[in-house]
Amino acid sequence: MTVTSAFPSIAEATMMPRIIRLGPNLYGAAFTLMKLLPAHHILKQAEERGELGPDTVIVETTSGTFGLALAMQAALMRRKLILVSDPAIDANLYRRLTDLGARVEICHEPAEVGGFQEARLRRLAEIRAELPDSFCPEQYANPGNPGAYRLVAEQLSRTLGTVDALIGPVGSGGSMCGTVRALRERTPHTEAIGVDSHHSVLFGQPDGPRELRGLGNSLWPANLDHRVFDEVHWLTAGEAYASTRALHARHALFQGPTSGAAYLVARWWAERNPDRTGVVMLPDEGYRYQATVYDDSWLEANGHPLRERPAAPVPATGPDTADDRWTRFAWDRRAYEEVPGTVSRPAPAPAGAAAAPAGVGA
Repeated sequence: MTVTSAFPSIAEATMMPRIIRLGPNLYGAAFTLMKLLPAHHILKQAEERGELGPDTVIVETTSGTFGLALAMQAALMRRKLILVSDPAIDANLYRRLTDLGARVEICHEPAEVGGFQEARLRRLAEIRAELPDSFCPEQYANPGNPGAYRLVAEQLSRTLGTVDALIGPVGSGGSMCGTVRALRERTPHTEAIGVDSHHSVLFGQPDGPRELRGLGNSLWPANLDHRVFDEVHWLTAGEAYASTRALHARHALFQGPTSGAAYLVARWWAERNPDRTGVVMLPDEGYRYQATVYDDSWLEANGHPLRERPAAPVPATGPDTADDRWTRFAWDRRAYEEVPGTVSRPAPAPAGAAAAPAGVGA
């Protein structure tokens, strides 16, 4: 995937991160909108394979930044796009999607089993059945998602040389698994430290309500390779929000709460490993969160007043012993079934799934 013009589109010009120094041994890969990278890659690959004919309609279920990235890319490619969402989508995002020409369908009622996620998947299937020609990017299962991040690994290697640890949020599994696998082709020792939220099934906890979005999941994405990860950290929403504000105050980086969550873990790692180089993935900018995470009144009203947060995580012996606060666990590149304390293997995300529990996040 290369830029084919001296004057790239907005997607091509902004899909790669800025590499920013955050400390003596810590760097941030700061994205404007991380999901632009896999959206661009997946749709361009589909076009090259002939999967996007002249009348093909792109369809996907999402209420987050992958939908925005698809809408931007579809507008640039002059392609029709239908997105299926639910009431969790915020008004500003909805306006941007429709301004970009996307048709957005909202499922107002959850299914009896599976909630809004199942309702969205059913509606997606109905829409595809009504269309003579459609394409679903399926970010949770499409290998083009992690494959897109080879470009990020190459950029990090060119800029920094050896990367000893990559720290980042995990949702679809694409960014962390794709970047780390490519980095390890040069440096097999590179550690992968995943950042998740409590009550997410990704690393063995039982599913439950989660306020923080953009990381974690209620379904198990096919693109998540557990054997990539050396360590997992679970954070609360309040810890992520406070760290997001600290990232802005300390480094003038105006990012979203998934970035804040990863930054909290990355700072802790960097302080404990002064002779090693770490990179933290910062997925998107903070403009969607000005009325929430960046509003002191909203934080106070929702039980997240800005105050001193834990300086270090609580160690856990397994996912089943994780406290409902910042907790870390040594995953040690094991398959899911090899890790004690995990819940029964969760169901995989169905085709077209883009799980997004209610809350604030990417």
